[in-house]
Amino acid sequence: MIKYKMGKISYINASPVFYGLDNGLLPEWLEMISKPPADLNRMIISNDIVISPISAAFYAMNHRDLLVLPDFSISCHGNVMSVILMSKYPLEGLDEKNIVLTEESATAASLIKMIFSKQNVNPNLEIRSIKSIDDVKDNVDGALIIGDAALTQPWESLFKYRIDLGDLWFKLTKLPFVFAIWVVRRSFAENEPQIVKNVIKLLNKSRGNGYDNIGKIIESGAKKLNLKQSFIKEYYNHLYCDFDLEKIKALEMFFKFLYEERILKEKVEVELFS
Repeated sequence: MIKYKMGKISYINASPVFYGLDNGLLPEWLEMISKPPADLNRMIISNDIVISPISAAFYAMNHRDLLVLPDFSISCHGNVMSVILMSKYPLEGLDEKNIVLTEESATAASLIKMIFSKQNVNPNLEIRSIKSIDDVKDNVDGALIIGDAALTQPWESLFKYRIDLGDLWFKLTKLPFVFAIWVVRRSFAENEPQIVKNVIKLLNKSRGNGYDNIGKIIESGAKKLNLKQSFIKEYYNHLYCDFDLEKIKALEMFFKFLYEERILKEKVEVELFS
């Protein structure tokens, strides 16, 4: 039997989408590979996986090789809580300051670079792994952190300001922000369209099971991160896992801004698997 490999985000933000697959829906012909977004980005391009959630900006950088699955994302309307810039200064005070960016997400890094450019702020940027507060040195003026590390670590012991990137985007555009989308390799979609359709059905059913059992997901997330259930409930209240027309519009606006700031080399539109 051929076994197809699908990526799975290792952070708790995608738990509602994968709940059903984690609890009995996973068929024998499908294998899930759990990794941070940056690893999934690399694996979809190297053909180690054929379907996966990936950083939205990474899709834009590799859109000729990928198609977007309809109706799945990790997105927010305002605060997202798990994508933050921790800083010793307000945003406008970071010119020529030393900022480290997590290597875990192309989208978060691209978004903060775009915001810096639009604000005419030119910090000194360094990209590295940030999984805990120990990965940030004292001489750093700010750090971009994502995922579970953003939720669990005592960043206020080093930094004065917590700047939520979802909130920054919403104030700029009044639109939702899309951090991750589900994609399929274009060549795989052309050769195995029925498999892709079957995976979409599975993801839809899995997500439905997830929201039917959101209490269990909150309990599991709180246990995994050693945080209060009330905090995890608030976190999930800020997250959306669909990909409607407004989110497509918002994502294409993000790509437009990235192109205008020369972070993207060409204009990109969302191309859905059909």
